Amino acid sequence: MFPAQAIEEFKNQGFCVLRNHFDSYLVHECREAFWPRMLAYIDSAKANRGPHRYFLPMPFDPRCFMPQFFFDPDVITIVQGLMGDHIVADQWGCDVPLQGSEYQNFHLDYQRPLFAELPDLILPPYALVVSFGLVQIPRERGPIEIVPGTHRVTKESALKAIQDKEIDAQTVCLELGDVLIRHPWAWHRGTPNTTGIPRALCTIRYVRRWYADASRDVEQMPRTVWESLTAEQQSFMRFPLRSLMD
Repeated sequence: MFPAQAIEEFKNQGFCVLRNHFDSYLVHECREAFWPRMLAYIDSAKANRGPHRYFLPMPFDPRCFMPQFFFDPDVITIVQGLMGDHIVADQWGCDVPLQGSEYQNFHLDYQRPLFAELPDLILPPYALVVSFGLVQIPRERGPIEIVPGTHRVTKESALKAIQDKEIDAQTVCLELGDVLIRHPWAWHRGTPNTTGIPRALCTIRYVRRWYADASRDVEQMPRTVWESLTAEQQSFMRFPLRSLMD
């Protein structure tokens, strides 16, 4: 899919998928590096996104963090086409439902309205999320379901349409290397993972430069990683830097 097509699909549906976009070798390397850390977290932490469902911040360790994920030319073109040139990445995390997870309720992400006095004001996007699986995500492994077009209507209208089954949710299954770009205000939910393989879905959030919140935990970036980036790449990143003493 060309960036212009992806932008139009995103505007209409609230999401788009770039098929076979990221190099599967890089995804495999990220999985191999991250998997032991993820399993250790699951063993020691309580589920924090519902039964048998976890969120944890992604590290900036070598092989887990790869510039190709953050600065992909097509992804950046799409993100800037939707939010303007002045964007930054400010979150890097992973959602992991396990066997025994359940259907989530349909919901929105980052629900705090930009203007508290006008909570139903429909605005152009000032945040969006770019996700890719560290494993294949077929239907039985708990893919996300998204209700198309619900980013363009009020919360009340969207919820009524969902409850009355006026709009069908679309199940977004992903192959290795597929990239999902999603509007956080398109109503969506996680589905049950019925397999024994954790469904690790990595997500980078991009925002307009003027927007900030503390809605997700993030890891600190080592200074060695920061200094390895070009000045242009650094201009796209807004993450806390690790102290020189750490």
